[in-house]
Amino acid sequence: MTKTILAVFAHPDDEAFGTGGTLARYAKEGNQIVLVCATRGEVGEISDESLATPETLGQVREEELRCAAAKIGVSELIFLDYRDSGMVGTPENEDPKAFINAPAEEVVPQIVRIIRKVKPQVVITFEPNGGYGHPDHIAIHKHTLAAFHLSADKQYQADLRPVWQPERLFYTAIPGSFFLEVRDKMRALGMDTADLDRFEEAGEQWPDEQIHAVVDVVEWVDAKWEALYCHRTQFGPNNLFRRLPEETMKQMMGKEHFALAWPEPEEGLALSGLLDGLKG
Repeated sequence: MTKTILAVFAHPDDEAFGTGGTLARYAKEGNQIVLVCATRGEVGEISDESLATPETLGQVREEELRCAAAKIGVSELIFLDYRDSGMVGTPENEDPKAFINAPAEEVVPQIVRIIRKVKPQVVITFEPNGGYGHPDHIAIHKHTLAAFHLSADKQYQADLRPVWQPERLFYTAIPGSFFLEVRDKMRALGMDTADLDRFEEAGEQWPDEQIHAVVDVVEWVDAKWEALYCHRTQFGPNNLFRRLPEETMKQMMGKEHFALAWPEPEEGLALSGLLDGLKG
C-alpha cells in the first residue's frame, strides 16, 4: 500500500545530506514524498561567483532544490516563502521577513494545513539542535513538532480540513560516530580537520544510542549524490564533505540515521526503515 512521507526543512540542501537516500528509496518503492522548505536559502554561501549573486541567490537555490527534488523523486515541493535568517549573530537575524521572526501562530497553521492535506504516515524534520545550531533549523523543528501534534486536535483550526494523526515523527540525526569516522579518514590522508572541528563545536552531536532507525540506502547513494550536486552554490569543491575521495564519501553515506520522536520509542528499538510495521 502506498504511503506518504512528509519532510519539513528550512533551506534548500537540508533534504539531501541527511535524508536524500531515504527519500529516494521510498520514492522508488512507490511511496509519495512531500517536501516542505521554509526558505529559499537567500543568505547561504556562494561557492562560485559565476553561479549567483547575493541578490539572485534565493532564486538560484530554488531551482537547485527543484533539481535535487527531481533526482530523489519528490512528489510535491512546497515553499513556505520565508527568508533565510542567516547564522546566529548575523545582521540577517534582524530582517522582519527572516524565518526566525515569524510567530508560531503564523507558521504552525501552515504546516498543520499541509499535514491534514497530504495525510502522511511519517513526518521527518530536524532534531532539536537543528544539526549544528542554525536558527532556522531550530525554528522549523519547533514549528513542525507543534504542528505534528496539533494536526490531530479537533479543537485546533477546525476549518483547516479534517484532522490527521501521522503514525510517526522522526528526527534526522547524524550520529557523533559519523563525524569521528570522517575525522579519522581525513587524518589518515594528512588532511586538516579544523573546519570539521568548528562544525562539530557549533552543535551538540546526536548520541549514537539515541538512533532508532538506520536505513540502508546503498542502492540509492548515486541519486543522493546527484541531488547534492544540484546544490552547486553550496556543494562546491571546498565543501567539507567533498574533501575526501568521492567513493569514500559515498560509502559513508550508505546509511542514514533517524531518531524516533513520536511515539515514545521502546528501549533498544532498532528499525531498519521508517515505514516498518506501520498500519496505515
